[in-house]
Amino acid sequence: MSAVAWIAVGSLIAWVWLLLGQGFYWRTDQRLPRHAEPPRWPSVTVVVPARDEAAMLPVSLPSLLAQDYPGEAEIILVDDCSRDGTGQVARDLSVRHGGLPLTVVSPGEPEPGWTGKLWAVRHGIALARQRKPEFLLLTDADIAHEPDSLRDLVAAAGTGGPDSFDLVSQMARLRVASGWERLVVPAFVYFFGQLYPFRRVNRAGARTAAAAGGCVLLRTEAAERARIPESIRQAVIDDVSLARAVQRSGGRIWLGLAERVDSVRPYPRLGDLWQMVSRSAYAQLRHSPLLLAGTVPGLALVYLGPPVTLVAGLLTGDPVAAWAGGAAWALMTATYLPMLTYYRQSLWLAPLLPFTAVLYLLMTVDSAVQHYRGRGAAWKGRTYSRPEATPDV
Repeated sequence: MSAVAWIAVGSLIAWVWLLLGQGFYWRTDQRLPRHAEPPRWPSVTVVVPARDEAAMLPVSLPSLLAQDYPGEAEIILVDDCSRDGTGQVARDLSVRHGGLPLTVVSPGEPEPGWTGKLWAVRHGIALARQRKPEFLLLTDADIAHEPDSLRDLVAAAGTGGPDSFDLVSQMARLRVASGWERLVVPAFVYFFGQLYPFRRVNRAGARTAAAAGGCVLLRTEAAERARIPESIRQAVIDDVSLARAVQRSGGRIWLGLAERVDSVRPYPRLGDLWQMVSRSAYAQLRHSPLLLAGTVPGLALVYLGPPVTLVAGLLTGDPVAAWAGGAAWALMTATYLPMLTYYRQSLWLAPLLPFTAVLYLLMTVDSAVQHYRGRGAAWKGRTYSRPEATPDV
């Protein structure tokens, strides 16, 4: 066989394995577990870290204030040194909409060794513990919840039996409105699921751990046992680090796709999406040049190999390359269809996944370049030059 044919066959083998051997990551059926409502609804404190979120809060915060929850619940919004009046906007919205009681606190700039979000979460949890809630809901300032979201999350966590969870997290449905969002956003969740197959995360005794930081319900005792957030204070990918800490401390976790929790943050331009991905992409590789060196050709083989070898096989009359490349591309396309369906997008976007994968590959390389330039993970005016990917617990 020709070299092109060998590449095509290698790509096909990779896609057969991804289809059948990677926890069926491409399926989108991991939705919130349904348990019976508890006889007594536990108390919950909602912690919202917010930095320069004055534009997002009028869309997201009223949905939290309006939660239809039968037990005791309150909201703590941690204003993380915002420069746009975030705290005052939150107070005004609370007065205007009523609903759950809201407390706004401002902890000041983070101490050395802390990322900004986790510093804010630390102060929110510390204040929450004074009220001794049984659950903490950690949710971002750009996440909108349907009125029964908190009720469903608590019911899904269970009452402490063998089917109960210490951490329940939903991957919020991200906004998909602009052309770039349609091309990039569903693939972001698809790639995340490929790295952390939800079915494996949710299996009892699982070794795979992950969470979606926009919506995490956490038992307070599990947070204390795992020393959250102190044990992950330097984490850039804080949601995955949080899930690992809970799992390592003996907790059981669950992760799935949301049906009634949405991100309202817009990413209308490619540059906006690029910044979102590149700020943590190299941290995902643990800032390892060796992992980066293996990732680049690996992604090229898996995602670029199929269309390139199909075209090359057709042009050169190489039937093995054309057949294997075409079959691999077909499998790739088929695995992407469920995610596009979940996002209510045209299925004709599925064959474009190789192009989107190239964008993500370039974002990852750019993330590494920025890291070695000393810029690290930059977000909202803060730069973490040498952050830890996942500190030891």
